[in-house]
Amino acid sequence: MLAGLQNSILKMVAQGDDLDVMLTRLCREVEQLLPGTYASILSLDDANLLHPCAAPSLADEYSKALDNIPIGPMAGSCGTAAFLRESVDVIDIEHDPRWTAYKDLALSHGLKACCSSPIFGSKGTVLGTFALYFREPRAATQLEKNIVVGCLPLCMIALECHERLQEHRRLAFTDAMTLLPNRGKFGEDVKKLKPDDDWSLLLVDVDNLKAVNDTFGHATGDDLITTVASRLLDAVAPLPAYRLGGDEFAVILDHSCATRIDKLVRQIIATTNQPAVCGGHTVLPTATIGIARSGDGNTVADIHHHADVALYHAKERKRGSYAFYDATIASAISKRSEAIKAVAAALEENRIEAWYQPIVRLDTGEVVGVEALARMRLNDGSIVAAAQFHEATKDAQVAANLTRHMIKCISKDVGNWLQVGIPFQHVGINLSAADFRGTELQGIIETAFAKENVPLQHVILEVTESVYLGEKDQGVSTSVSALRDAGFKVALDDFGTGFASLTHLITVPVDIIKIDKSFIDRLGPEDVGTGIVEGILHIANHMGIRVIAEGIETVAQADLLVERGCVLGQGYLYSKALPVDEMTVLLLRRGQKPDHAVKAKRHA
Repeated sequence: MLAGLQNSILKMVAQGDDLDVMLTRLCREVEQLLPGTYASILSLDDANLLHPCAAPSLADEYSKALDNIPIGPMAGSCGTAAFLRESVDVIDIEHDPRWTAYKDLALSHGLKACCSSPIFGSKGTVLGTFALYFREPRAATQLEKNIVVGCLPLCMIALECHERLQEHRRLAFTDAMTLLPNRGKFGEDVKKLKPDDDWSLLLVDVDNLKAVNDTFGHATGDDLITTVASRLLDAVAPLPAYRLGGDEFAVILDHSCATRIDKLVRQIIATTNQPAVCGGHTVLPTATIGIARSGDGNTVADIHHHADVALYHAKERKRGSYAFYDATIASAISKRSEAIKAVAAALEENRIEAWYQPIVRLDTGEVVGVEALARMRLNDGSIVAAAQFHEATKDAQVAANLTRHMIKCISKDVGNWLQVGIPFQHVGINLSAADFRGTELQGIIETAFAKENVPLQHVILEVTESVYLGEKDQGVSTSVSALRDAGFKVALDDFGTGFASLTHLITVPVDIIKIDKSFIDRLGPEDVGTGIVEGILHIANHMGIRVIAEGIETVAQADLLVERGCVLGQGYLYSKALPVDEMTVLLLRRGQKPDHAVKAKRHA
């Protein structure tokens, strides 16, 4: 009688069917073999609490009432059987003391007798119970007992296979380092969300993990990740937090959080941004957060993308802050996308040109060098300045391609100038953060200028403060040091615009600083800008760093700079950026002659 039952259940186990489906099938098969009986299977958890698994012929209300019942010597048939680790046969529920606490429940559903057996696991632990109920007071027959005994191994196999699958699933969906749900679990839970429901997605990024890894080692970086994970979980509990990988986490907020998202986000940042000892080093973790809300007909994938965009926007604005995805960000992203497409097309069609703004000696007006600036020629022939397509350079690939193209143009132009004997000292080449993400930059520059027979002494690499210092990442600084060691001169551009200070000149290796136009605009006998410029010139002179004043537009500004010892400058007072042909004419007319250059160096 049992052979068919055993085969069908074992087949379901082999197929990996759900536990409730298998055990429900087992109960129904038993009830068909034993008319007048009602089969029930309960599982036992690590806290010794019982939970219904299958009881297809019993009322749901009855099964639910048995959930979370602790086992014990007076816990009905099943609770007692699990506690004593032996079968318990109750002939009369109404009068058996072991059913005192539960008899009213059983009798109200017409259940008068119950025999229960513990289900043992392969290691001897009790996994649960298998019970037969009867609607009249009586003992189980020998046939019924035999059927139950034959079903117990099937219950064991089903429960243990389910337990192994659950453990495998738990491990598969758990991040090993932080023990948070991982990207796989996040993906599973996101599939259950509906776009029109009221929910929000938070993407949380740990700032400066790479810098911590590079400075203190990956063990410290791992400690930083686990610290942030723990703090994030504390801040959002009881909601789950997910580790998506690397330095990125996610939190799904349900409708109950709709009115307090700002407060919750500020709480996450405040909780995270506290000093911590990681790998024996004291570090200050910070987290940046991007938030997107459901609605407006967006898909779940759209909402995830919007949160990612908001995170990127928040990082650009200020690390350790947060941003909601909104129409403003959407417009900025759209503008950036259009700029990227335009620049990519212009590069493909060779419509990006190198124009040059002269750098002059302020006392003589002689041109001693130039700064190369990108210009984009539109299809109608009009010229677009770099500031108008700057957004495109925030795309790493476009920025790197733009720099490569400019280097090719600049090396060719400088080669031509030197070949015809034009007085020329140096050209400044602007570099972006993307140019330092690989290891090819030095080779690209050296190859391009060698091809045009241009000595590298004519090349100055210009790096803005935001690139050099804003990321707080040693990568750019290390690359700049390597370039200087290779013989390149490096200029720190836009000096004083928010990231650098005079103290950075002690630790940051540069040959030239370019004072930002915002200071030059405020030059005047009684203006604070004059004092700042004087301080910069004084310190730079003592450190052997050359200074170039940017954005000079009036004679008065030039005179004040000369009076305070500033030798070099550039700006509209002397010339705007010019195409190569016009720059060639200007160099021929006003370029500093070699003998003048020698005298200037002698008196500098």
